[in-house]
Amino acid sequence: MELIDPLLQLPIITRNSLADLLLAVAVMLGVLFVLVTGRRFVRRYYDKLLKQEGTQLAEVPMEVLSRTTTLFFVVLAVFTGLETLTMAPSTARVLRSVLTIALFWQAGVWASAAATGYLDRRRRRSLVTDRAAVGSLGVIGFVVRVMIWALVGLLTLENLGVDVTALVAGLGIGGIAVALAVQNILGDLCASLSITFDKPFVVGDFLVVGDFLGTVEYIGIKSTRLRSLSGEQIIMPNADLLGSRVRNYGRMMERRVVFQTRVTYETPVEQLERIPKLIREIIESQESTRFDRSHLAIHSPGSIDYETVYYVLSPDYNRYMDIQQNINLRIHREFQRSGINFAYPTQKLLLARADAVGEKERVAA
Repeated sequence: MELIDPLLQLPIITRNSLADLLLAVAVMLGVLFVLVTGRRFVRRYYDKLLKQEGTQLAEVPMEVLSRTTTLFFVVLAVFTGLETLTMAPSTARVLRSVLTIALFWQAGVWASAAATGYLDRRRRRSLVTDRAAVGSLGVIGFVVRVMIWALVGLLTLENLGVDVTALVAGLGIGGIAVALAVQNILGDLCASLSITFDKPFVVGDFLVVGDFLGTVEYIGIKSTRLRSLSGEQIIMPNADLLGSRVRNYGRMMERRVVFQTRVTYETPVEQLERIPKLIREIIESQESTRFDRSHLAIHSPGSIDYETVYYVLSPDYNRYMDIQQNINLRIHREFQRSGINFAYPTQKLLLARADAVGEKERVAA
């Protein structure tokens, strides 16, 4: 009774009859039931849209409405029920303020859900049409959500009677100290914005950064994730990544290939003259290649070395290896057919008899 008596003395209780109070409770429960039932219908319809192929026009609105919170329904139901009662002006102002704040936060949830849903659909489409946009969408989504909730927070404080102008000025001064404390995080954030707008690489590009190499999987606010050739994930801070020398093989249009062919010194001069032409014919017979040059380059200690340069008109590494393998096999066949021998590491020792050396020395004297 000690807890109930103060409640019975409230103005909203004393100014209304029992029938009015029961009617208000009934209105609250009825409104809450209708709102929850409507949200359940929206969620079922949204799940049905997700199971259909293709993107439906109503997907984003249904997704936004399905994010309506139960707390907002409760506040709206209580406000609707209490509106049927006789209240003091101060009580009515408090209720309207609570409803306004709840509406602000629910609007923030709706706006955040709409932005996230729209950007997720853009990301799925960009994976096929524009990979450069995939990395920027994550950063844009983060910035948009921060702006939405910052605006919601300011509107809430203003509704509670806080001087927002003075608060923003105070935060500006205190923000300098915070920025110094979290400068590493802010550095990664600025680096992510640089990646977003400058686009030195995009999702799907193959990068070599120092001793690390892998395919870009995700570009986030603080870090970029690479998938290495051996399967593990490499996580690199954005600031460190931009501060490094990055080799982006994803922007490669064609691949320059240089290889050597070594033959023995016993090869006849006529065969030596024929080898560059033979290699050129072999390379030009391959698809997706462009011959550049082939020359007798060096007389090395154990062999005669030819240097050949050509281009593979595709960045695909597997395609390059297939072409190089075909070229090597053709060179083997043609050399075998022509009687040309490949050089391999050998060392020749010239031996002379001691008496022969002495005779030569006497003749020279």
